[in-house]
Amino acid sequence: MWARRGTRPRIIRQTEYKWVYIFGSINVETGESSGMIAPTVDTEMMALHLRWVSEQLGSARHAVLLVDGAGWHVANALRVPENITLLKLPPYSPELNPTELVWLWLKEQQLSNRVFANQRELDQAAIDAWNSVDQDRFKSLCAAPWLTRENNP
Repeated sequence: MWARRGTRPRIIRQTEYKWVYIFGSINVETGESSGMIAPTVDTEMMALHLRWVSEQLGSARHAVLLVDGAGWHVANALRVPENITLLKLPPYSPELNPTELVWLWLKEQQLSNRVFANQRELDQAAIDAWNSVDQDRFKSLCAAPWLTRENNP
């Protein structure tokens, strides 16, 4: 917090910690998205998100999802639907994952410098934050020339 020298400003401070996680998949060409909040990150939650994305895709479409090396992305127990392929990015390369910019934007614009009264309020803030991003914003945040068809004939 910024304050005048010699003053003692009072601010609200969070002294306990609760967590909420957002699983998100975004089509970088169209801005279509699928988001899910979860109480934890693990293989079971990842599988649930993949099933949801698979249902949204339908049987006529196939998606390639970029993932990093997180354990729940690469676990042997993870069941990946037939209409989804997971493409693992090289280690320590978050700059190759366009969704990282979505997480940064959500943290900076929607979820930072706030105090939540309880888990329900925190969960709702995560839902509201994800839903505040429209397709054009997703496309803008996820613009990665190396991923789009016009740059890869």
